[in-house]
Amino acid sequence: MGFLKKMAILIWRLWFYILMVVPIIIMLPFLILFTSAERFYPQFFVCSRIWAKIILYGMGLYPVLLNSPEIEKGKSYMLVANHTSMIDIMLMLAVVKHPFIFVGKKELTKIPIFGFFYKRTCILVDRSCNRSRQRVFKEAQRRLEQGNSICIFPEGGVPDDYSLVLDRFKDGAFRLAITHQIPIMPFTFYDSKKRFSYRFFTGGPGRLRVKVHSLIYTQGRTGEDRKTLREEVHRLILNDLENDQKMKE
Repeated sequence: MGFLKKMAILIWRLWFYILMVVPIIIMLPFLILFTSAERFYPQFFVCSRIWAKIILYGMGLYPVLLNSPEIEKGKSYMLVANHTSMIDIMLMLAVVKHPFIFVGKKELTKIPIFGFFYKRTCILVDRSCNRSRQRVFKEAQRRLEQGNSICIFPEGGVPDDYSLVLDRFKDGAFRLAITHQIPIMPFTFYDSKKRFSYRFFTGGPGRLRVKVHSLIYTQGRTGEDRKTLREEVHRLILNDLENDQKMKE
């Protein structure tokens, strides 16, 4: 890779962090107000979607929703997707219009400014602590009762192996969906790794294609079905990613 190309990518990457922070500072009074009580979460969610779109479009990344989600107003869903990039958070916010709560790693609270609001609005999980996982289930139930959906990236993080198409899924999203008898809505994010991976001198502007799969219902399923359900959703997204790769070859 040439020097000029590296410099261009460096500037583009640094611009991402500027775009993350500046809209938060501009919207700060509203964000503080809308995170002061959970009843304001729908208003906070609108601000989050604006923030996400500013980042994506400001980076020259254009979400392309290949089909519309089957979301009914007043119903809750478990949103799951493959996870290869930091922009997956923004992408999910950009394509889903109805309020949902992220379940995410506690470590993200350390990110300056962003971490403050992340801690106040998301369900945090410490994967090294079993007691933390139990709190996640109780908190998720409470937020579902408020009419929100839940979003989990079931890989549990971005895989260290860059060549891996899709890492193994953890049980949490599927246990929650079965416990609360809510449908699972799987998403395939095709281009996040290509456009903005964790390898610093890679990526660039372009499309971010998103496919929303048909709902997978959990009515009548029990805790014993969670592994079968987990593998069903994993296979669905993996096949989609592999077929997309074959079409490009």
